[in-house]
Amino acid sequence: MRPAPGGRAAEPVYRPILACRRGELEALHHLDPAAVPLLAPILEVGAADRSTTDLLRRLPAGLLTAVDTTALPEGPGTDVPRWGVPLVPVVGLAESDRRLAAHGAAARAYGRRAVVRLRAGRDRAGPDASTTAVERIWRCTGLAPEECDLLVDAADVCCRADVRLAEPRVRRLLGWARRHAWRSVTVAAGAMPPTLARLPTDEPVRLDRWDWQLWQRLGDAGVGYGDYGVGPAVPGTGDPDDRLPTVRYTADGDWWVYRWSRRGGRGDERFADLCRTLVSAPHWPDTGAAFSWGDHELLRRARRGAGAGSAANWAAWSTSHHLAHVLTARRRPACDTGWQTRPGPPRRGRPRGGTTRRAG
Repeated sequence: MRPAPGGRAAEPVYRPILACRRGELEALHHLDPAAVPLLAPILEVGAADRSTTDLLRRLPAGLLTAVDTTALPEGPGTDVPRWGVPLVPVVGLAESDRRLAAHGAAARAYGRRAVVRLRAGRDRAGPDASTTAVERIWRCTGLAPEECDLLVDAADVCCRADVRLAEPRVRRLLGWARRHAWRSVTVAAGAMPPTLARLPTDEPVRLDRWDWQLWQRLGDAGVGYGDYGVGPAVPGTGDPDDRLPTVRYTADGDWWVYRWSRRGGRGDERFADLCRTLVSAPHWPDTGAAFSWGDHELLRRARRGAGAGSAANWAAWSTSHHLAHVLTARRRPACDTGWQTRPGPPRRGRPRGGTTRRAG
């Protein structure tokens, strides 16, 4: 990754938007130290309790972590500086003056940085109105444009038609963004289905990573990459009560979803069977357990070296592999050319093994 112009520190190459839950935070806790400076996660915080702040304190030192507290009620208890953890605030265009002032205090407490999150589906004001909104943000937070990273959030893209619709909308927003001296600009989207309950079980199922394809189509725009990890971008969805052993395994241009319901054995044996199927698949990395902490844990289960774990563990191992996979893909010569990157064409070809399903 090239140093940023003007002597600034090099920018991270990847901004995943993750739920602030035990599984996702556990994956961040086990990051490879070499990956820490290349990652700038955005955590969507749903509760400001002691357990959340304790988990945040376990994040690796030096990890540039941002928190979106939009879901929390306004009040002193939800102000980020009171948590005692070095975090970057995420700022929305419609925040109240009080919350903007709190975001400004948080930014000044930690490196004078903030992330401005522009939601492509919600913030549909024209360019002049958007400029008025961000100028209000800078005024109320006391920050300059070059101290703010812009996140253009395209949210859910669940099929090829969504990608075609999202691309011109995002390009218009990027055209507006060039009016201002942002520290960096990132485009994020998500493509994991809101629920996996309708997918077949006991066989790997392929899902397209439409978010990755959207970013590849925007390659000439020279923007950073973000996604929703292995979770859905639709708020309030997912399968929180689904106890069926599930692994969402990221590959080039797709995910392979493993959901195992085979009877006739204990939960540990069922999960071991799932992992044995995964580690023998063509998309299992050549480096095996060395690829990520999550892959190491999955291989242990394939060899019956540990128990099946819980839904939080499955999310942690899936997220760990996903983060490592994206960072590896971004380091490839076709991608790793700085912010003016021009990725190669979308991956073609028929997947090998398992069942193919389209997200959505």
